[in-house]
Amino acid sequence: MPAWLPRAMVLALALYACFRLGSWAFDQLIGLLINVLIAFFLALAIEPAVSRMSAAGMRRGLATFLVFLAVLIAGAGFVVLLGSMLAGQIVEMVEDFPNYLDSVINWVNQTFHTELSRVEVQDSLLHSDWLQKYVQNSATGVLDVSTTVLGGLFRLLTIFLFSFYFAADGPRLRRGLCSVLPPSRQAEVLRAWEIAVAKTGGYLYSRGLMALISGVAHYILLAALGVPYAPALAVWVGLVSQFIPTIGTYLAGALPMLIAFTVDPWYALWVLGFVVVYQQFENYVLQPKLTSRTVDIHPAVAFGSVIAGTALMGAVGALIAIPAVATLQAFLGAYVKRYDVTDDPRVHGQHQWRRGVPVSARLRRLWHAPEDAGREGADDESHDGGPRC
Repeated sequence: MPAWLPRAMVLALALYACFRLGSWAFDQLIGLLINVLIAFFLALAIEPAVSRMSAAGMRRGLATFLVFLAVLIAGAGFVVLLGSMLAGQIVEMVEDFPNYLDSVINWVNQTFHTELSRVEVQDSLLHSDWLQKYVQNSATGVLDVSTTVLGGLFRLLTIFLFSFYFAADGPRLRRGLCSVLPPSRQAEVLRAWEIAVAKTGGYLYSRGLMALISGVAHYILLAALGVPYAPALAVWVGLVSQFIPTIGTYLAGALPMLIAFTVDPWYALWVLGFVVVYQQFENYVLQPKLTSRTVDIHPAVAFGSVIAGTALMGAVGALIAIPAVATLQAFLGAYVKRYDVTDDPRVHGQHQWRRGVPVSARLRRLWHAPEDAGREGADDESHDGGPRC
């Protein structure tokens, strides 16, 4: 046995053990790492406000606390207002559910010539096996729901705590990171940090503004059609359509379509048509103008980044995918050398046709080609006295 073989085997086993230990530690800490990543992007989003207040003479920790307090008050106020509005409208929806069911059953009977009744539908629903199983599972899953809620609150507290430290100690964090890098790398890190702050803040600002515009537009339509619960449905469409990019509008439009269908089936088609038209208006008119200076990325790239983020980290990945890709694109764009594009019609999608015989003359030549060939064949037969092989 060679002398180096035992040492090589021990080294290989040690490396394998380190790999398994690192994999186990990563699996155990993946939740914490995701929380830290969310907190980092949240700190980047509030960085401009904290920096302005700090530049005005306020201590950075106090400025961060005030920004977080304002965000919490605004979020709590929004949740309370939306919850109270939704609670009242949910109560009305439950009270009016028999009327909605009657209208749907009457429409089905008139359209498909059936003889359904509300009593039969209610009895079939109440005595169905899947409803009884759902009630049993819900009763046994109360403890699981409580555990999930407590875990969500603890995760939210962890995210806010890390984001507070990231925002309050941002300069110290940047100094500590730059202290282990050479001067040439320090400039690149600071540039990347600045781009990330601009892109993340711009993304949240543009999405919030587009959510407001989308909510107002859909509220006007729903109110004009007389669809109930128009304010709550408009808020739902505004939030879901913007924070689930590209396909969020169609997902959010399903609920207003369902409520509009209970009023009049044609109203559901009106809502569907408006959702499709507004999505095109948002993609090609509104979104390019609002995001041209913040997160200017192609819609296909945005859609692909959302899918990739969802596959990697779920809903969290879908939310932070676009600002992360925009930051990476802007950072790489600063180091990619670009050239002037040649003045060629093919660049603009125009084909360069060769000059020659006009198209009409070519068509006439092709049209008369069989006749000319037949005539030449007949002349050859008459001249030679027989067919030519």
